[in-house]
Order: sequence, then C-alpha cells, then structure tokens
Amino acid sequence: MKQAWHPTPSEITLTGVMGALNDPVRVGLLRVLADDREHGWSELRAPVAKSTLSYHLRVLRDAGVTRTRQEGTRCFVELRRDDLDARFPGLLDAVLGAAHRDDIGARVGLAGT
Repeated sequence: MKQAWHPTPSEITLTGVMGALNDPVRVGLLRVLADDREHGWSELRAPVAKSTLSYHLRVLRDAGVTRTRQEGTRCFVELRRDDLDARFPGLLDAVLGAAHRDDIGARVGLAGT
C-alpha cells in the first residue's frame, strides 16, 4: 500500500495550518487527537460521511497538522504536536482552548465515548 506524503517540519506553514483548521469537523478532529495518542481511522466518529471524514483527514495531513500511518489495510492518525509546537509555539494550545471554550467540533469524537 502506498504511504501517505507528509510535509517536513520546515514545509509546514502558518497559512496552511490555519486554513486546515477553518472547518468545525477538522477542529473536532484536532480536539480528539490532542490526547497525543495514535488513533485508527475506524475509531473516529464525526457527523459526516466516511468519504468526507477521509477528506478532512487528508486536509489536516497535507497541512502538516497530523501524521498518517498505514498498516496493511488499516490507517492510523496522530497529531504532530512536537512539529507544530516547534514551528508555532502556543498555537495549538490557543486553538484548542478556544475550541473548547466555544464548543467547536464537539460532535466529533471516538467510538464508544
């Protein structure tokens, strides 16, 4: 299976990250992934079709917000917190704090929660 492309840390741009986070579903995914664990795509729940969820995950990956790993037919995703914190100190915490305060992306979660 073909491995997904990821930007290097130096290729991650502020405009790319902010553009990727301009959708409530993607902010919700950020909130879920902020636990700093890797999650299988099948664990993720969002109020969109699976194909749309896949699109949102690709947008986050292409912007450098997440890293995707494939293992056989399964895909896993994790937040690139270290890379983002190094490039834009405080940005993730600010976005996550505002998202929590304003309840943005609250309908996105993990299966069974």
